[in-house]
Amino acid sequence: MYNLFTQNPVFTGISEKGITMKMLPGMSRWIVIGMFMFSSWLIGNVMAQSESSWPYENETKEQRDARMKWWREARFGMFIHWGVYSVPAGTYDGKEIPGIGEWIMNRGKIPVARYKKYASEFNPVNYDPDAWVRLAKEAGMKYIVITSKHHDGFALFDSKVTDWDVVDATPYGKDLLKPLAEACRKHGIKLGFYYSQAQDWCHPGGAASGGHWDPAQDGDMTEYIRKIAVPQVKEILTNYGDLAVLWWDTPTNMTRERADMLQPLITLQPGIITNNRLGGGYRGDTETPEQHIPATGYKDRDWETCMTMNGTWGFKSYDHNWKSTTTLLRNLVDIASKGGNYLLNVGPTSLGEIPQPSIDRLKEVGQWMKVNGESIYDTSATPFAKLAWGRCTKKVEGNSTTLYLHVFEWPEDGELVVPGLNLKKASARAYMLANGKVVKLTSNDDCAVLKVGKKAIDPIDTVVVLKVTGPYDIVKMLPIQSSSGILMLSPELAEIHNPAGAEAQVESKGDKPNIGFWTNSQAWLEWSFKINKPGQYIVETEIAMQNGKSQFELSYGEQKIVVDVASTGSYDTFKPVTLGKIDLTAGDGKLVIKPVRDQWSPINLRAIVLKPAQ
Repeated sequence: MYNLFTQNPVFTGISEKGITMKMLPGMSRWIVIGMFMFSSWLIGNVMAQSESSWPYENETKEQRDARMKWWREARFGMFIHWGVYSVPAGTYDGKEIPGIGEWIMNRGKIPVARYKKYASEFNPVNYDPDAWVRLAKEAGMKYIVITSKHHDGFALFDSKVTDWDVVDATPYGKDLLKPLAEACRKHGIKLGFYYSQAQDWCHPGGAASGGHWDPAQDGDMTEYIRKIAVPQVKEILTNYGDLAVLWWDTPTNMTRERADMLQPLITLQPGIITNNRLGGGYRGDTETPEQHIPATGYKDRDWETCMTMNGTWGFKSYDHNWKSTTTLLRNLVDIASKGGNYLLNVGPTSLGEIPQPSIDRLKEVGQWMKVNGESIYDTSATPFAKLAWGRCTKKVEGNSTTLYLHVFEWPEDGELVVPGLNLKKASARAYMLANGKVVKLTSNDDCAVLKVGKKAIDPIDTVVVLKVTGPYDIVKMLPIQSSSGILMLSPELAEIHNPAGAEAQVESKGDKPNIGFWTNSQAWLEWSFKINKPGQYIVETEIAMQNGKSQFELSYGEQKIVVDVASTGSYDTFKPVTLGKIDLTAGDGKLVIKPVRDQWSPINLRAIVLKPAQ
């Protein structure tokens, strides 16, 4: 150590070993002292940023695979958003508050004292955790994640650091998490807790998106983390037995220092899985796309899409915009085909009841899963780039591969074409998963063809199993015609050209995909394909349009057809439209649709189908 009052060192650099100094005659000792103190501070920050409090930072791939094994096999879980916000259920002072139900305090700027009065009406006397767990299990779900504390700071457990919890603040007066944990253990369902570590609108110092609106919320956030968040996370990690998941949320103002106060606590539950929402630069174990399915998943990361069944997470009495069972099931299949998990939400009422529309849909999903669950559990992502008729999930055991072909759009001619799949070097057999019926299979350099018949077993998703032993090839192939000449160009296969500001994209209406949000007349579509049966073809599709008229140009090579479209009444009402006839030549081709700019009004467009004219 230098004696700064008798020598004149000068700072020249820092390293892992410390501060490098050298003598510089005539320099003020006070300047040197300041430089030394700054250098010490800089080292502390550099070292703090280079170190991690995540216990799994240095685990091997084998260790990580073992820890994530159950989660990757599960593929399907239940999210539960429940709390005091289920009392107002979307309405405050006689007004319907826009947005999701659990954010009503924030969106309505409800004062803390006023919001806390809702707790006197939170009395879930109909709460039956065993029934909730049985419902999840019947739906085919393998784990449950429940909001132990959401952004309003209200705890569903008996917290010893605050009286803003279900035991102290409500007439119910009992811990809600303990009986749920017992029911999960009884029925073999994994349990996880969601915890809002940063946003807390009722405790002083808690962060709030958009800032505080009540002086009662003001305070020091670091002290809030230390005095509320840290002890509560300890409580949920030690009082409820084995936990599988800790689901952080909204890392508002979460610095590395604050995150490091919470991150080490996960060692209280060895092997627990955490997500990427803690903050402080920590990525956790899983990515968490919310309310959408990424186009290609995450190639190098485990991921989980969380979604609502209607438009809200927490119960909202007037939200009746329920997704259909078809949409929910196809979401599950789509996510599994990209290597992800599906965390599907329910929002119970203040009486402790899961809304009946949620129950109905989960039971219908469960019926499908009883028949087809093996095509979801313990599967990996599809080997195919895109499939016009549906999705594919995969399992590999040694030199044997099982391809589960999920058929959403049943082929009219009964021939399921799998483009790019060459089975010449392998032995393969195919059958229907639902009934074991053998499916005739042929293969060439370009594709495999399965004679599946003209009627689907299940209109939502019929699964065809393709068992392959030995090496097989999958090459990137263009969509190809069936033996009858029919070619379907689905919205997912379109190359969507969006200039700056345009947002045309694939969406779903009426349980079928379509190109939507096509508001910019400069956006255009292009499909590439391969023709092996040249000739004249009829071009058909289905279109929905709100008002007025629209016009676009369809082209194939030098051939062009101008198509006039009339209103169908709404963007949800699709009507069949014959676009015209074109002459297709053998080989690779492209079909292009471009709006006529000064004649364009937005349309929604479903699949393009080419059928032989003769």
